[in-house]
Amino acid sequence: MPEAKSGAILESNIQQDSFDDEINLNEILDVFWNGRKLIVAITAFFAVVSVIVALVTPNQYIASSVLAPAEKDSGGLSSTLNKLGGLASFAGINVGAGESTDVQVAIEIMRSWAFIDSFIVSNNLQAQVYAAKGWNKDDNKLLYNNDIYDEKNQKWLIKDNDGQYIEPTSWQLYQVFSNYLAVSFDATNGLVSVKIEYYSPYIAQEWVGKFIKDINLHMQQRKLVRVNSNIDYLHVQIQKTSVSYIHEVLYTVIEEQLKNKMFVEATPDNTFVVISPSMLPEENSRPRRAIICIVGAFLGLVLSLFLVFIIHMINTSRKTYFTNQT
Repeated sequence: MPEAKSGAILESNIQQDSFDDEINLNEILDVFWNGRKLIVAITAFFAVVSVIVALVTPNQYIASSVLAPAEKDSGGLSSTLNKLGGLASFAGINVGAGESTDVQVAIEIMRSWAFIDSFIVSNNLQAQVYAAKGWNKDDNKLLYNNDIYDEKNQKWLIKDNDGQYIEPTSWQLYQVFSNYLAVSFDATNGLVSVKIEYYSPYIAQEWVGKFIKDINLHMQQRKLVRVNSNIDYLHVQIQKTSVSYIHEVLYTVIEEQLKNKMFVEATPDNTFVVISPSMLPEENSRPRRAIICIVGAFLGLVLSLFLVFIIHMINTSRKTYFTNQT
């Protein structure tokens, strides 16, 4: 009998809890229904604002290119250098050092402040990078922020603390351009992807081509500096020794270094080969206007529900307070 009573009590409590939950849910629905005008107004406001933001936000386009590591000299230079590795090491130089990491080095250089600054300055892209705010599709012209740049007179309107007009700093240009640029490496196939997202699809495509050309030229100069340094070092070592065998070794290594130099000079694209050239993007990548509108309306709905509930809680607390006072 006691067990039967306890079971009946437990079942009664469960039913009571279920009833209370139903009452609470009905109360909440009543609160939201009573505040429906405010909910609709706030949601509509956010929806309208999100539509305006979606329409005002300028389009951006992504131009991309896929690169593959350039093949080594097919004329047998690499194998010859490997054979001479012992002789070169004996002479105090490693002729094959760094070849396996050229791609990784190039990727880090492409992302570096120094290289991006050099790219911007050498191509005179300061205004396009820092002052552009959109693109006019009808006449294919960039739109500039008139508060910081006078396009007609090509003058900067940025003021320093002394009120003098100054250009954007190298660091500021680097930060903005880094937002446009994306360089990625696929370890599974060894391919490198270079993407630039910008207001004008034509400029984005142009920048990708120039960027790849510049990194290949930069890497070519690095290799030439390395080879010339090797040759100079070997000549110095020849002057320091009178042993004929060492002379023979050093001259052999110099000959291979000169061949290496000729190969590098003859192949500017000796770091990356373009396997998928940049094409003119026809569809914008951003903004995603539908998502902006949906998210904006949803945030408005959530905020309005929360606000209505808070107002109800405040009013309930006030009524309880005044009731207790009386």
